[in-house]
Amino acid sequence: MLLAETAAIVTGGASGLGAATARTLAARGARVFAVDLPDAVAAATEVEGVTHTSADVTDAEQVQAAVDRASSADVPLRAVVNCAGIGPSARIAGRKGPHDLDAFRKVVEVNLVGTFNVLRLAAAAIGNTQPDEQGQRGVVVNTASIAAYDGQIGQAAYAASKGGVASLTLPAARDLASSGIRVMTIAPGIVDTPMLATVDEKIREGLAAGVPFPKRLGTPDDYARLALNIIEHDYLNGEVVRLDGALRMAPK
Repeated sequence: MLLAETAAIVTGGASGLGAATARTLAARGARVFAVDLPDAVAAATEVEGVTHTSADVTDAEQVQAAVDRASSADVPLRAVVNCAGIGPSARIAGRKGPHDLDAFRKVVEVNLVGTFNVLRLAAAAIGNTQPDEQGQRGVVVNTASIAAYDGQIGQAAYAASKGGVASLTLPAARDLASSGIRVMTIAPGIVDTPMLATVDEKIREGLAAGVPFPKRLGTPDDYARLALNIIEHDYLNGEVVRLDGALRMAPK
């Protein structure tokens, strides 16, 4: 799948994994529409080839508007990368009582339902484009987490939501195969995002030391390079790829 002279959507595109991916795809020649919440868009750094667009991934009308904007460019929409997500933690039954049910719903709503919302609307738009010489119309890359497999104490909501994204991958790829659309998922390990920047340096060093190799935290650029490779590698489909340096998380 060639990105030059095509359109791409990246959710969570104003910072972290999404911002790095938006920059990487734009550098490859794509016209990128970076979708994020209004406050994040207002604070985003301008990047050549990237148009920042406000939308809540859980809102069908807002996402449809963002997809319509990307589809109205004079180039076909070919790639979508879902990076939007949240990761609060809480024990199922802790000192403060049982896990707040609304908090659990919120995590699942953003991470899983939001991902599916973008997937379904973007796939419908991509399916209306003309295929290339190999019958390809596009690719969607979703973001799970190694928490889908190695969820830690306090990660019940997050692990459940990301497990749903991982499990969505194969049926989505099978559903969309007849439209020439591939679906893949990246499951990152511990990535050095702005959220992690608030953690004490000694804790960060300890996290990096726990990675078998290379002994460092992942970076947003690591994620962006893998997303680009997946988009351009036509035979990758229906699979979840761990991006974690062989890390397997302990219970806590």
